[in-house]
Amino acid sequence: MSVRPDTLLRVRGLRTTFATPRGDVRVLDGLDLDVGRGEILGLVGESGSGKSVTAYSLLRLVRPPGRIEGGQVLLDGRDLLALPERELRDVRGKEISMIFQDPRGFLDPVARVGAVLQEVYRRHEGGSRADARARALELLRSVGLPTPERVFRAYPHELSGGMAQRAMIALALACSPKLLIADEPTTALDVTIQIQIVRLLAELRERLGLTIVLITHNLSVVAEVCDRVAVMYAGEIVESGPALEVFERPRHPYTVGLLGARPRVTGADEWLADIPGRVPDLLRPPSGCRFNPRCFLADGLCRAEHPALRELEPDHRSRCHHAERLRGEAAA
Repeated sequence: MSVRPDTLLRVRGLRTTFATPRGDVRVLDGLDLDVGRGEILGLVGESGSGKSVTAYSLLRLVRPPGRIEGGQVLLDGRDLLALPERELRDVRGKEISMIFQDPRGFLDPVARVGAVLQEVYRRHEGGSRADARARALELLRSVGLPTPERVFRAYPHELSGGMAQRAMIALALACSPKLLIADEPTTALDVTIQIQIVRLLAELRERLGLTIVLITHNLSVVAEVCDRVAVMYAGEIVESGPALEVFERPRHPYTVGLLGARPRVTGADEWLADIPGRVPDLLRPPSGCRFNPRCFLADGLCRAEHPALRELEPDHRSRCHHAERLRGEAAA
């Protein structure tokens, strides 16, 4: 797979396995992913496809019974999987940060928001308490909190869902990271707040030059803010490319199915299209293409041979033996 000259994050052959009573389950199986400097990449797929495990693996936060078995995670050419833990702790928070699905679950419940922000800033940047306090208040203002002083003094349980998520974003930005990973940042929020958070991320990219990996199952979010999209299925990337091109001309049957399942406002009663079957049991994945039991194009080749992720057009890749047959099928 060719590498774009402006690539900030390059992932090659990432394998993450979880031990279960039934045996080892490889949740990520040779994951390849490129993220360009200054772009927003949407990582999408059904629940169980491996999106959140990807986020934790990039930061090397997978804990037993999970383990990272191999591959490379290159941030500006430095392999994070090869770093000693002590060096990696300096990278987390300073060069690469993460926004988690449930901000209240990751903000310290017995510490005020301002104290946590100050601690993270001083851990990586040093400086006086006064410097750290000023930086914390600046961050809370920058994420659109109307009363930063009140949030600074608040405990997580005293904040609404939207305020807690903005505080979590401020924490992730404390040391001006190169890469921000947002793992389903709008899942627990109502629709109005979801839109605000998504637009905030886009604004921060423009203002700070951030590179963002946005993990979501919401294709509408991807369509609104993402430059490129990578579609995951059963621990693999099955399609990637410019978001507009993938939406208009999907080149994998799974992507076609996801786009067909989007709700539409048409003024008429319609059933949502669905993808038959379910995500496979990764303890015993299907032979050949992992999507073949659910695929409308599947044939003997699909059941016998695992397809490679190949480039069909510049920066548009698909893991499908019959990708060329999908030209124009998304509109059908």
